[in-house]
Amino acid sequence: MFKAIVYLHCNFNDIFSRLHDSALFRIDICRKSMPKLKIGDPAPDISLPAIDGTTFEMSSMKGRRVIFTFFRFSSCPFCNIRINRIMKRWDEFPKDTVMVGVFDAEVSDLAKRMAKHNPKFTIVADESYQHFLAHGVEKSTTRVMLAPLRAPLTTLEAILRGYIPMTMSMSKMSTIPVDVLIDEEGKVVEAHYCRDTVDHLPIDRLISFAKGE
Repeated sequence: MFKAIVYLHCNFNDIFSRLHDSALFRIDICRKSMPKLKIGDPAPDISLPAIDGTTFEMSSMKGRRVIFTFFRFSSCPFCNIRINRIMKRWDEFPKDTVMVGVFDAEVSDLAKRMAKHNPKFTIVADESYQHFLAHGVEKSTTRVMLAPLRAPLTTLEAILRGYIPMTMSMSKMSTIPVDVLIDEEGKVVEAHYCRDTVDHLPIDRLISFAKGE
């Protein structure tokens, strides 16, 4: 296991060192961060294509609780692990649970990547990245590199499941996820800007929120 973690860590270092001076990297670093979501803010006003061919409209969710996550790119190992773990516990969620995962991806590619999970919740694509930018989603190469070392067992699980990042884009790889809980009035009750790519709100927290607790 230790060799696998070291190998992955070295690969990350190699990727980051080669892309560090790229124009794309410099553009991402220079972007000004928008304000982060906070308690009491209105829910993100999104209208995005879902992998099932529909369009998700946040405005139509008034009266319902929403579990909302800004993930990363479609082949992100830790995003795929997160979805896998949620699906393993899906029976613990109420039948009318509304959960939405937003990815920085093209909807066609996202649909192919997510097919293996058979997700029971809504997965949408923000192909322009505009909603990530508008809601203060952060980028950090350092925090991306530290994640495998902070959670070696999760990293090993991703490797064994074949979840390998299929991108060389620094813009996509440096994104840090965000979990948002939205109440029936369409207001944010919790906005968790993750410490790194492994960190998320506990699934137990999502279940209790969905149950109205």
